[in-house]
Amino acid sequence: WDRCQTLSIKGINTTAGQEQQVSTQEKQGLEDLEMPPARRQTETLFQEQPETGNPYLEDTLLQSYLKTHLPPKVLEEVHQDLERFGNRLLTKIQPLAWECELNPPVFRQYDAWGQRVDRIDTCSAWRRMKEISAEEGLIAEAYERRYSNWSRLFQAVKLYLFSSSSGGFSCPLAMTDGAAKVIESLGIPGSLKNAFDRLTSRDPKKFWTSGQWMTERRGGSDVANGTETVARRQPDGSYRLYGFKWFTSAADSDMALTLARIADAEGQCPQGSRGLSLFFLRVRDEEGKLNNIQVQRLKDKLGTRQMATAELWLQGARAELISAEGRGVASISSMLNITRIHNVIGAVSSMRRMISLSRDYARKRVAFGKLLKDHPLHMQTIARMEVQVRGAFLLLMDIVRLLGLAETSLASEQDLLLLRLLVPVAKLYTGKQASAVAVEAMESFGGQGYMEDTGLPVILRDTLVLSIWEGTTNILSLDVLRSLAKSQGQVMSVFLSAVQKKLALASGTAELAPAVQRAQEAVGSLGQFLEKAGAEPTMGMELAARDLSYSLARIYTGALLMEHAARPDASPADISAALRWCSQELCPVAAGSVSGSYGAGAARQDSALVYGGS
Repeated sequence: WDRCQTLSIKGINTTAGQEQQVSTQEKQGLEDLEMPPARRQTETLFQEQPETGNPYLEDTLLQSYLKTHLPPKVLEEVHQDLERFGNRLLTKIQPLAWECELNPPVFRQYDAWGQRVDRIDTCSAWRRMKEISAEEGLIAEAYERRYSNWSRLFQAVKLYLFSSSSGGFSCPLAMTDGAAKVIESLGIPGSLKNAFDRLTSRDPKKFWTSGQWMTERRGGSDVANGTETVARRQPDGSYRLYGFKWFTSAADSDMALTLARIADAEGQCPQGSRGLSLFFLRVRDEEGKLNNIQVQRLKDKLGTRQMATAELWLQGARAELISAEGRGVASISSMLNITRIHNVIGAVSSMRRMISLSRDYARKRVAFGKLLKDHPLHMQTIARMEVQVRGAFLLLMDIVRLLGLAETSLASEQDLLLLRLLVPVAKLYTGKQASAVAVEAMESFGGQGYMEDTGLPVILRDTLVLSIWEGTTNILSLDVLRSLAKSQGQVMSVFLSAVQKKLALASGTAELAPAVQRAQEAVGSLGQFLEKAGAEPTMGMELAARDLSYSLARIYTGALLMEHAARPDASPADISAALRWCSQELCPVAAGSVSGSYGAGAARQDSALVYGGS
């Protein structure tokens, strides 16, 4: 693909650039006429570009899930909208995504006359993505709640279809959704009603996106010790913010939520997490001038290059305190839940996109005298990836189902506890899955997978950040431990009960018997580990945190796959996916415990191994 590529999508030709459209056949004909006869006889097009159709209609797992869970009336309306949206993705949105990649944001610090302007210029395709997001209600759908508790799930499905074709715009949408959630959780105070209405608007002229300015120079996830920004109260009750934000994604957004420490009359600021408060600010005023903010530079990132990520100086930025003083971290907890779920959506979407392309390529590419799809080992590799994305998809759907119940006051206490546990578990596990699937799928294209102009490296680069954004794997593993400790064992009881219900349902399907047995054994091993861990020192549980989180993810996902495969109209693929998932080690934390990986001295041994005994 190049800047003026012709995208051939199941018979639909769309030109990404502004040049006159020329069909592939016409181009080839012209090239053949210009080519010397000797070369014309030997050079032919020997590889076909993989194509995808309507992503909704091609996703049988998605359709079967919706058919199983949604009420008939809701399903009818949702199906029609998703089919329409799938066609729009195919014909209009995917070409825009490539334009966003080709035309990343540009930072212009000064104008032609030497005046400092700190302008971040984005391409027209990026701005069009913002309009489309409003038109499709990609944020609004969750807050209008026209389908009651199913509204959040419907929104997640649209975002899942959109994410891998969004040209990176799914990131500002995650923060926008998170900001709307925070404002809603605060009761939508009068001063924030305009912001909330804009964040959830379907009108492209009114729609706002939000930034999330938490990361400073001294820390990422450690906001309690890494936040240095100071807030100074003004006579009119507003605040001025002073500080340096090291990593601000979607720096072209209309507003932001940010943490700062409120200075007292002597200029002293309380330290630690209890010293942090949450603020709302507009990035620019009505005339488009920055709100006493200076842009130092745009980040030079491995991926997500389509989106402006900047370093910002706050030099008296006017802001509004929206949390109670010192309650900033508590106030953003709802935002973190939303943005982590969006991270899961991005992970599952990227996996589905790569596998769809790999699957189509296997139908076209000939190697060693036959199509790739006729090579058993190649198909085994794609099938293994398919199992991963199926499990991740069902985990995502279960989380947004629970979130929908919570947002409509229909969730039980058990539902809320399960949601609290599953969000960090799903975020950390699917982030790892997505990276592994992206690398494996790239390999399925051979050398073409490594070529920039195929667009495949873009998917890989953009996927790699998913295990870092919104908390790394280790940070989230420790969060899982906190959820277990804070509930005094209630969370684990709810988790095990939910798994057992799904296994009981699956036990009625004879083909699933081996999977049910392995899952039961894993649950037993998990219980034994937790019983033993109760007597272990804190260090031992911390060392086990990652393996424990993986165990929870694998066991619960396996139960979801079996539940889906136990439906009366389940397909052979549903049953095969459940069996294959459960053939892996479902409880790695038990194996680690047996090997002594978390016992006394394990941390010293790890350090000696890393640093060679120094």
